[in-house]
Amino acid sequence: MNKTELIAAVAAKSDLTKKDTEKFLSAFEDVVTEALVANQKVQMVGFLTIDVVTRAEREGRNPQTGKPMKIAASKAPRFKVGKKLKDAVNGN
Repeated sequence: MNKTELIAAVAAKSDLTKKDTEKFLSAFEDVVTEALVANQKVQMVGFLTIDVVTRAEREGRNPQTGKPMKIAASKAPRFKVGKKLKDAVNGN
């Protein structure tokens, strides 16, 4: 499902217009992004938790040459699926 299909599906379920649904989805993306940049956790109990993890600098290998190389430290979003969503996907 792409963003356009998601907007149409949510609009149909919520009795909102597609334009209002698109505004909501854009605002939701902005709020989640701002929270993660501020190193905050976004939690929707039973559905999804998103937080930021810090990856330390480490040594890797160049896949073409096999030579060792440094991989810089970085931050990455981490997604954890809630029990309710996991059960629904597994048909429970």
